[in-house]
Amino acid sequence: MFATEYTAAIEEETWRVDARCADTTSALVDLFFSEQLDDILRAKAFCQECPVREPCLEGALARREPWGVWGGELFANGKVLAHKRRRGRPPKVRPPEPVLEELVPVYPVEKSA
Repeated sequence: MFATEYTAAIEEETWRVDARCADTTSALVDLFFSEQLDDILRAKAFCQECPVREPCLEGALARREPWGVWGGELFANGKVLAHKRRRGRPPKVRPPEPVLEELVPVYPVEKSA
């Protein structure tokens, strides 16, 4: 999510170097700025174990980030959203909350002979 080259932002916010999302490939950008509900849940879950979650959230609030997941919270128009609604008319009966499966792949256990 963050650029890894040395920039003014890293100089001001040194915590960015330790962020879990600071990879050199920028592969996570689509996840943290997705409009899909399942991607938003995954991005929030990814942030939960980040060692710099609090400074990330504080920085995003101070900068009034326009959108995306920052510090485990979803931002829209510079404010934290409690949850993102699905598109279209709300259902008459609220569906169950989606459950996020583990981010670690599960491999079948092979039986030894």
